[in-house]
Amino acid sequence: MKGTPHASLRRIVFLTGTRADFGKIKTLLAALDQSDQFDIYLFVTGMHMLSRYGSTWEEVRAAGVGHLYTFINQNEDDSMEVVFSKTVSGFSDYVKEIQPDLVVVHGDRVETLAGATVGALAGILVAHIEGGEVSGTVDELIRHAVTKLAHTHFVSNEQARQRVLQLGEEDSSVHVIGSPDVDVMNSGHLPTLDDVCRHYEIPFSEFGIVIFHPVTTELKRICQDATTLVDYILGSGENFVVVMPNNDAGAHLIVEQYDRLHGHKNIRLFPSMRFEYFLSALRSAKFILGNSSAGVREAPHFGVPAVNIGTRQFRRSSSPMVLNSDISIGALGTAVVRAMSLPRTPDSLFGAGNSAQQFLGRIMQEVFWQTPIQKAFVDRHALENTQEVDDMLSRSIVAASERPYK
Repeated sequence: MKGTPHASLRRIVFLTGTRADFGKIKTLLAALDQSDQFDIYLFVTGMHMLSRYGSTWEEVRAAGVGHLYTFINQNEDDSMEVVFSKTVSGFSDYVKEIQPDLVVVHGDRVETLAGATVGALAGILVAHIEGGEVSGTVDELIRHAVTKLAHTHFVSNEQARQRVLQLGEEDSSVHVIGSPDVDVMNSGHLPTLDDVCRHYEIPFSEFGIVIFHPVTTELKRICQDATTLVDYILGSGENFVVVMPNNDAGAHLIVEQYDRLHGHKNIRLFPSMRFEYFLSALRSAKFILGNSSAGVREAPHFGVPAVNIGTRQFRRSSSPMVLNSDISIGALGTAVVRAMSLPRTPDSLFGAGNSAQQFLGRIMQEVFWQTPIQKAFVDRHALENTQEVDDMLSRSIVAASERPYK
């Protein structure tokens, strides 16, 4: 971890709130750390700070990159808007203290929205990683709101870029770099499955993975859905590695049902897994079941079949490796059997594994730091109409010039 801040370097602060987003930005941090032009700061909050979810802030510290600042932004009873307000307050005080040149946020969490809000209102350049994607819950609202608050966008593919442009962003502000987690998946440095099983004391080498998060717009059915999922797990006869849900509203209802999984020899339940260890487990899994983005993004990249249940990842992926299923015991059983029969064909939709170098290359350019803080909506429909009028005028002028003079 770096020591005293250097006054002559550009200061970049990353906000991280979950095990998942830190796994994605870790490669970007490593690339920046190798440069001598930047001073890196990390504002660590959210699920990282909760012992119930594995106190994953320690994993951030162990990465040894940048100046670390930890902030508890919630207790177990806080709703999303309360978490948002606490994060805004804490992060605002933090940026006033360190005076960063750039705020970097990732994805669609409420902490992401708070970070982008603070940066935008404080007149600090904001970069958003993985904007322009779609899903079926409040996460999508947050992601697109962050796009409008951010000044520059590092997106995972061309489809995401087009959606960001649809939201009225400048073409020059949108950069396709792929998804940073692909850098990790393609690195060749993931632990072996034996390492994973030994570290987490998993007594079996063949298993399915389950990650099921609450859908905040469907709170009334979370208990029923979690009950059905656990009933399926217990009755399937399969080995399972189950990772606890995120801390969105309704998570406690899932956790209550997961209590039924304790004591079964074919099931291992974890509050969290280190990102690289999770990727290695996923790479070797028979399938992944649930509604995590890992099922529609990382799993297809490894050629691992995914059974996506419910609406949380609605429209997120079109990979043939992803099967959508209703939440009923019969539907889940049918989908899992079908998934395991699929040929394991890798389907890379989110880059080639060089996101960190592309990110570094962009921010090394002086033009990046000249990105205007004052944003303007790019009305492409109006521009198209203007072009049509200009074309009509041009044709009229040409036609008039070709008419014989009388």
